[in-house]
Amino acid sequence: MVNTLAPETAERAHSPRSAGPAVDHRGRTRRRQAVVAYLFLAPTLLFFAVFLILPLGFALLLSMSRWAGFDLGDIDPVGLDNFTGLFADGSTFLAPILTNTLLFALGTVALALAGSLLVATCIDRLRFQGLWRTLYFLPIVTTVVAVGNVWKYMYEPGGLVNGVLNALGLGSVAFLQDPDTALPSVVVVQAWASVGSAILVLTAGLKSVPESYYEAAALDGAGPVTVFRKITLPLLRPSLLFVCITQFLTGLQSFALIIVMTKGGPGDATNVAALEMYRQAFSYGDWGTASAAAFVLFVVVLVVTLVQLWIFRRKGEDA
Repeated sequence: MVNTLAPETAERAHSPRSAGPAVDHRGRTRRRQAVVAYLFLAPTLLFFAVFLILPLGFALLLSMSRWAGFDLGDIDPVGLDNFTGLFADGSTFLAPILTNTLLFALGTVALALAGSLLVATCIDRLRFQGLWRTLYFLPIVTTVVAVGNVWKYMYEPGGLVNGVLNALGLGSVAFLQDPDTALPSVVVVQAWASVGSAILVLTAGLKSVPESYYEAAALDGAGPVTVFRKITLPLLRPSLLFVCITQFLTGLQSFALIIVMTKGGPGDATNVAALEMYRQAFSYGDWGTASAAAFVLFVVVLVVTLVQLWIFRRKGEDA
C-alpha cells in the first residue's frame, strides 16, 4: 500500500499546481525589490529629469523657434531656420567661430599632451614625486578667473613675457591685441592650466609599466630613446588616449578663460562656439540661434566621443 501511494504523492508534490505558490511568491519578491530600488533611485532620476531632460527638451524647442527670452507665450516656431542661418552665406559661425573652436581644442591637446608626457617622464625619474605632482596640479585648483587675469597681465606690453623677450633682444609682441597671436596665446594658457590633470593620469600609467621590461631592455643594450619608443609609448597608449580625448572635449566646450582674457576679440579672432552661444542668448536676446548653436556643438562633441570609442575598440582597450 505504501509503495503504490508514494509515487502519486511525489507526483502531486512536483505538479504545476503545487509549484504555483512558490513562483508567485518569487514574483512578488522581485516586484517589491524593484519598487524599493526605484524609490531609492527616485531622487537621482528626479534630479536628471529637472536639470537635464527638461532643459534639453526646452533647448530643442528653442532651437526651432524665435524667442527673446522673456515671455514663454512669445515663442514663435520657425522650423530649421535657426540652423540654416548658422551656415548661411555671411554667417560667422562656421568660420571663424567653429573653426576657432576646433583649432583651440586641437592646439590645447597638442601642447598639453606633449608637455604632460615630458614632465611625467621626468617626474618618474625624480625623488619626491608626490611634491612635484602637487606643484604641477596647483593650476587645476586655481579659479579660471585668477589664471586668466594673471596671464592677461603677463601678456601686456609691459608684462613678464614681453620683459623676457626684451631681455633677449627681441621686440615686444601684442599677444592679445593682434588677431594673429591672440588665439595661440590663449591656447598656451589653456594647455598650461590643464597640464596638471594630464600629468596625474600619465604618471599613474607609467607606474603600471612592469619594471622587468626596462630591465630586459637594459640587458639587451637598448638606449633611452629606443626604450621610450618601443616600451613606454605602446604601454602608455590607454592613458595617452584618455588624456587626448578628455582634453579635446574640454577645449571644445571652453568658455570662461576666453571671456576673461579676450572676450572673443580682437574682432572674432578668439570667438568660440560656447562664447557665441552666450552672446546670442544674453547679449542679443536670440535664444533660438543660441540653442541651435548648442546642438551643433553637441553633434561635434558626439562625433569626437564616437571616434574615441572606435579608437579604444580598435586598439583592443575596454572603453
